[in-house]
Amino acid sequence: MLTPRRIEIFKAIVDEYIRTAEPVGSKALQTKYHLPYSSATIRNDMQVLEEMGYLEKTHTSSGRIPSTQGYRFYCENLLSNTGLDKRMEVAIRDAFDASNMNIEEAVHLSCEILSEMTNMTAGAIGPDSSTQRLEHIRLFPLDNRNAVVVFITNTGHTETKNFHFSEDISLTDIENCTEILNSRLKDVPIAELAKRMEDLKPDLAAVVQRHDLLFTAFIQAFVKFATENVYFSGRDRMLYQPEFEDINKLKNLMTILEDQSAWKSFTNDEHAVALKTNRGAELTWVNDVAIVRSSFKVNETESGQLMVVGPSRMNYGSIVSMIEYAAGMIEKMYNRGGNNGKQ
Repeated sequence: MLTPRRIEIFKAIVDEYIRTAEPVGSKALQTKYHLPYSSATIRNDMQVLEEMGYLEKTHTSSGRIPSTQGYRFYCENLLSNTGLDKRMEVAIRDAFDASNMNIEEAVHLSCEILSEMTNMTAGAIGPDSSTQRLEHIRLFPLDNRNAVVVFITNTGHTETKNFHFSEDISLTDIENCTEILNSRLKDVPIAELAKRMEDLKPDLAAVVQRHDLLFTAFIQAFVKFATENVYFSGRDRMLYQPEFEDINKLKNLMTILEDQSAWKSFTNDEHAVALKTNRGAELTWVNDVAIVRSSFKVNETESGQLMVVGPSRMNYGSIVSMIEYAAGMIEKMYNRGGNNGKQ
């Protein structure tokens, strides 16, 4: 049975473990948190909390640590709104106000700031391109061997890719290629663009001198556009978390972060424990990993997600506030036109 005393002891254990990453013993708990109970009483309550599934005993210490179920209970019932870190608010707001960014750049910048502020891995899942159709292509040559291509969909979503050619490409070839693609691929579903490019190969060969280089570049870009909508910043920060000193655990996590298809099914793992807070954030725990997510709307039918990925031992109150603020700023950008004046 969860009594007020046991809840107080449990909260103190979670707070202390989040702060130190060390198993918590009854004596240290009594001293540090000035609990008005004897060590024996605290030990007995810790034993009960372990039997209830909220605490675990480690193999290397007599102290306890929160279990996955314990973190879920903590976040559902005991999570305090610590408020947004002012440094995070200023960094995100000033970056958005001062920069002429498109949405992709805004999402990537948000991930970088979140990763730096939390010292964890931050990521984003963009809108599902499978429901979108190509509206327009713009290709901007930087020099004879480099160009930037911008894909614009029927929903207003933009995707930017960099082209690096092994040989010189003339401006005439770029213009002719772009004109053919825009006339023949408009309204084609994103997932079908690479396949449809095969049909255009004879047309490109007829009017574009270096059609082979441009054809290959666009095929690769279309495939990435259709399949890659997951971005991560700060993968290496996991190296500094004590939970991942176990090299096998670290390898498993890095494999998931590198494999987009694995990541998308990660939160559907049969062993996952999930929670949606009353503040709108979604929390998921799988093994020793926690994911905090917050959604942002692109339009009436599409949305994306920002996330922070780290050990279960994280400062949930602070991270939830940070990620919700960043997601809100991105959503405002979409609502005011999707590119903040940049095409």
